[in-house]
Amino acid sequence: MHAGTPSGRLERSSWIAGFALIGIWAGLRAFGTLSSARAVEQFDAQVAHVDTSLWSESRRRHYEESLTRPSGPAIAVLRIQRVGLEVAVLEGTDELALERGVGHIDGTDAPGANGNVGIAGHRDGFFRGLKDVGAGDLIELRTPGGTSTYVVSETRIVPPEDVSVLDATTEPSLTLVTCYPFYFVGPAPQRYVVRAVRR
Repeated sequence: MHAGTPSGRLERSSWIAGFALIGIWAGLRAFGTLSSARAVEQFDAQVAHVDTSLWSESRRRHYEESLTRPSGPAIAVLRIQRVGLEVAVLEGTDELALERGVGHIDGTDAPGANGNVGIAGHRDGFFRGLKDVGAGDLIELRTPGGTSTYVVSETRIVPPEDVSVLDATTEPSLTLVTCYPFYFVGPAPQRYVVRAVRR
Protein backbone atom coordinates (compact mmCIF):
# COMPACT_ATOMS: atom_id res chain seq x y z
CA MET A 1 0.00 0.00 0.00
CA HIS A 2 1.34 3.42 -0.91
CA ALA A 3 2.27 5.62 2.06
CA GLY A 4 0.44 8.58 0.54
CA THR A 5 -2.94 6.89 0.39
CA PRO A 6 -5.39 7.21 3.31
CA SER A 7 -5.08 3.53 4.16
CA GLY A 8 -1.27 3.76 3.95
CA ARG A 9 -1.24 6.73 6.34
CA LEU A 10 -3.57 4.83 8.69
CA GLU A 11 -1.25 1.79 8.67
CA ARG A 12 1.80 4.00 9.34
CA SER A 13 -0.02 5.78 12.21
CA SER A 14 -1.02 2.42 13.68
CA TRP A 15 2.60 1.24 13.65
CA ILE A 16 3.79 4.45 15.30
CA ALA A 17 1.08 4.22 17.98
CA GLY A 18 1.96 0.58 18.60
CA PHE A 19 5.66 1.35 19.06
CA ALA A 20 4.80 4.28 21.34
CA LEU A 21 2.63 2.05 23.55
CA ILE A 22 5.39 -0.55 23.75
CA GLY A 23 7.82 2.20 24.75
CA ILE A 24 5.48 3.48 27.46
CA TRP A 25 4.93 -0.06 28.81
CA ALA A 26 8.69 -0.74 28.89
CA GLY A 27 9.32 2.58 30.62
CA LEU A 28 6.73 1.93 33.32
CA ARG A 29 8.06 -1.60 33.89
CA ALA A 30 11.64 -0.31 34.16
CA PHE A 31 10.51 2.43 36.58
CA GLY A 32 8.76 -0.15 38.78
CA THR A 33 11.86 -2.36 38.81
CA LEU A 34 14.16 0.57 39.61
CA SER A 35 11.81 1.75 42.37
CA SER A 36 11.80 -1.72 43.96
CA ALA A 37 15.58 -2.01 43.69
CA ARG A 38 16.01 1.43 45.26
CA ALA A 39 13.64 0.51 48.09
CA VAL A 40 15.64 -2.62 48.92
CA GLU A 41 18.92 -0.66 48.82
CA GLN A 42 17.52 2.12 51.02
CA PHE A 43 16.14 -0.40 53.51
CA ASP A 44 19.53 -2.06 53.64
CA ALA A 45 21.48 1.21 53.90
CA GLN A 46 19.55 2.60 56.84
CA VAL A 47 18.02 0.99 59.88
CA ALA A 48 14.27 1.29 59.50
CA HIS A 49 12.20 2.07 62.56
CA VAL A 50 11.66 -1.28 64.18
CA ASP A 51 8.79 -1.78 66.61
CA THR A 52 10.18 -4.15 69.23
CA SER A 53 7.33 -3.74 71.73
CA LEU A 54 6.24 -7.38 71.36
CA TRP A 55 9.76 -8.78 71.40
CA SER A 56 11.48 -10.61 74.23
CA GLU A 57 14.14 -8.63 76.09
CA SER A 58 16.93 -10.95 74.95
CA ARG A 59 15.80 -10.67 71.31
CA ARG A 60 15.91 -6.86 71.54
CA ARG A 61 19.43 -7.07 72.92
CA HIS A 62 20.58 -9.48 70.19
CA TYR A 63 19.06 -7.24 67.50
CA GLU A 64 20.83 -4.14 68.81
CA GLU A 65 24.13 -6.02 69.00
CA SER A 66 23.68 -7.27 65.42
CA LEU A 67 23.56 -3.68 64.16
CA THR A 68 27.22 -3.25 65.17
CA ARG A 69 28.34 -6.21 63.01
CA PRO A 70 28.71 -6.28 59.23
CA SER A 71 26.22 -8.47 57.39
CA GLY A 72 25.32 -9.26 53.81
CA PRO A 73 22.95 -6.95 51.96
CA ALA A 74 19.21 -7.36 52.06
CA ILE A 75 17.91 -9.39 49.12
CA ALA A 76 14.29 -8.36 49.68
CA VAL A 77 11.92 -6.53 52.00
CA LEU A 78 8.96 -8.42 53.49
CA ARG A 79 5.91 -6.39 54.48
CA ILE A 80 2.64 -7.39 56.13
CA GLN A 81 0.82 -4.11 56.62
CA ARG A 82 -2.02 -5.51 58.74
CA VAL A 83 0.33 -6.54 61.55
CA GLY A 84 2.79 -3.66 61.11
CA LEU A 85 5.67 -5.84 59.90
CA GLU A 86 8.38 -4.58 57.57
CA VAL A 87 11.68 -6.43 57.67
CA ALA A 88 14.79 -7.03 55.59
CA VAL A 89 15.20 -10.51 54.13
CA LEU A 90 18.82 -11.67 54.26
CA GLU A 91 20.33 -14.68 52.54
CA GLY A 92 20.50 -17.77 54.74
CA THR A 93 19.32 -18.54 58.25
CA ASP A 94 22.52 -18.16 60.23
CA GLU A 95 22.58 -16.43 63.61
CA LEU A 96 23.40 -12.96 62.28
CA ALA A 97 20.75 -13.06 59.53
CA LEU A 98 18.01 -14.00 62.00
CA GLU A 99 19.12 -11.39 64.55
CA ARG A 100 19.25 -8.58 61.97
CA GLY A 101 16.09 -9.52 60.04
CA VAL A 102 14.59 -12.69 58.61
CA GLY A 103 16.34 -15.24 56.43
CA HIS A 104 15.78 -16.85 53.06
CA ILE A 105 15.81 -20.62 53.63
CA ASP A 106 18.47 -22.45 51.62
CA GLY A 107 17.06 -24.84 49.04
CA THR A 108 13.85 -22.88 48.46
CA ASP A 109 13.22 -20.58 45.52
CA ALA A 110 14.74 -17.11 45.65
CA PRO A 111 12.49 -14.15 46.48
CA GLY A 112 10.73 -13.06 43.30
CA ALA A 113 10.95 -16.52 41.68
CA ASN A 114 7.95 -18.55 40.57
CA GLY A 115 8.24 -21.43 43.05
CA ASN A 116 8.02 -21.80 46.83
CA VAL A 117 10.00 -19.05 48.60
CA GLY A 118 10.82 -20.04 52.19
CA ILE A 119 11.60 -17.40 54.83
CA ALA A 120 12.35 -18.02 58.51
CA GLY A 121 12.35 -15.67 61.49
CA HIS A 122 12.40 -15.69 65.29
CA ARG A 123 9.04 -16.09 67.10
CA ASP A 124 10.12 -13.62 69.80
CA GLY A 125 11.40 -11.05 67.31
CA PHE A 126 10.32 -9.97 63.82
CA PHE A 127 7.97 -12.92 63.30
CA ARG A 128 6.03 -12.57 66.55
CA GLY A 129 3.37 -10.68 64.59
CA LEU A 130 2.65 -13.82 62.55
CA LYS A 131 0.41 -14.94 65.42
CA ASP A 132 -2.14 -12.36 64.20
CA VAL A 133 -1.93 -13.22 60.49
CA GLY A 134 -4.89 -15.03 58.94
CA ALA A 135 -6.30 -16.26 55.65
CA GLY A 136 -6.84 -13.45 53.16
CA ASP A 137 -4.13 -11.17 54.57
CA LEU A 138 -1.77 -9.62 52.02
CA ILE A 139 2.01 -10.01 52.10
CA GLU A 140 4.34 -7.93 49.93
CA LEU A 141 7.77 -9.16 48.95
CA ARG A 142 9.84 -6.44 47.35
CA THR A 143 13.03 -7.41 45.48
CA PRO A 144 15.31 -5.48 43.13
CA GLY A 145 13.31 -7.07 40.29
CA GLY A 146 9.90 -5.85 41.45
CA THR A 147 7.20 -6.33 44.07
CA SER A 148 5.16 -9.53 44.42
CA THR A 149 1.93 -9.61 46.41
CA TYR A 150 0.82 -12.82 48.09
CA VAL A 151 -2.48 -13.75 49.75
CA VAL A 152 -2.37 -15.91 52.88
CA SER A 153 -4.13 -19.21 52.18
CA GLU A 154 -3.53 -21.01 55.48
CA THR A 155 -1.64 -21.15 58.76
CA ARG A 156 -0.70 -24.39 60.47
CA ILE A 157 1.37 -25.89 63.23
CA VAL A 158 3.77 -28.71 62.37
CA PRO A 159 6.49 -30.66 64.16
CA PRO A 160 10.03 -29.40 63.48
CA GLU A 161 10.91 -32.49 61.42
CA ASP A 162 8.05 -31.81 58.96
CA VAL A 163 9.92 -29.90 56.26
CA SER A 164 7.38 -30.79 53.55
CA VAL A 165 6.04 -27.23 53.85
CA LEU A 166 9.22 -26.16 52.02
CA ASP A 167 8.73 -28.55 49.10
CA ALA A 168 8.57 -27.13 45.58
CA THR A 169 5.14 -25.91 44.48
CA THR A 170 3.54 -25.65 41.05
CA GLU A 171 2.26 -22.13 41.79
CA PRO A 172 4.26 -19.15 43.04
CA SER A 173 4.10 -19.43 46.85
CA LEU A 174 5.56 -17.89 49.97
CA THR A 175 6.12 -19.94 53.13
CA LEU A 176 6.96 -18.18 56.40
CA VAL A 177 8.25 -20.34 59.23
CA THR A 178 8.84 -19.60 62.91
CA CYS A 179 8.93 -21.54 66.17
CA TYR A 180 5.75 -22.20 68.16
CA PRO A 181 4.24 -21.48 70.69
CA PHE A 182 5.05 -17.80 70.35
CA TYR A 183 5.33 -17.33 74.11
CA PHE A 184 7.30 -20.28 75.41
CA VAL A 185 10.21 -20.54 77.82
CA GLY A 186 13.08 -22.48 76.27
CA PRO A 187 13.31 -24.05 72.81
CA ALA A 188 9.85 -24.16 71.27
CA PRO A 189 8.70 -27.69 70.35
CA GLN A 190 6.76 -26.93 67.16
CA ARG A 191 6.81 -24.77 64.04
CA TYR A 192 4.22 -22.20 62.94
CA VAL A 193 3.78 -21.95 59.18
CA VAL A 194 2.12 -19.26 57.10
CA ARG A 195 1.49 -20.26 53.47
CA ALA A 196 0.56 -17.63 50.88
CA VAL A 197 0.07 -17.73 47.12
CA ARG A 198 0.96 -15.00 44.67
CA ARG A 199 -1.98 -13.10 43.23
